[in-house]
Amino acid sequence: MKLMFISDIHGSLFWLERALEKVEEEQADSLVIVGDFLYHGPRNPLPKGYDPQGVANKLNEYNKKKPITAVRGNCDAEVDQMLLQFPMMGDYVMLLHEGRRIYVTHGHGFSIENLPALSEKDIFIQGHTHIPVADVKEGIYVLNPGSISLPKENNPNSYGVLEGGEFIVKDFEGNVVKRITL
Repeated sequence: MKLMFISDIHGSLFWLERALEKVEEEQADSLVIVGDFLYHGPRNPLPKGYDPQGVANKLNEYNKKKPITAVRGNCDAEVDQMLLQFPMMGDYVMLLHEGRRIYVTHGHGFSIENLPALSEKDIFIQGHTHIPVADVKEGIYVLNPGSISLPKENNPNSYGVLEGGEFIVKDFEGNVVKRITL
């Protein structure tokens, strides 16, 4: 089963449409959104193609074809949930993938620097920093797909794919940004 992770849409319909095209190109079985859906946040510039209502409509349309798994980001609010037709207000979600536990959260509570109680070889995935990560910390795989709309520290717009014991962060041209074998 192939999972695709995107984070930090921040209301960019332009980048969301590109990401959904990548879901199809990657032939991902499931899409996991790691928070910050509609609002750009007071510290961020307006992203290209800023259209929060368009993002909500596009996600709702996609969710009818293939259910979305999602967690709330620090820029998400209850009013956002009113627009989205899938649950996204949980602080985290636990997934089981190829025999491994995956803890998915946005990263503004538990984070790579403040891990929850996990076991060795579990997977921790966060967004929030807009910086791709594929590493191991305290025996736990720590991953971040980066941001599709507002990357930071000169990183490209990116997404993550988990399949066959490997997590790969790619840019939208298909170049590998980060990779780790689990």
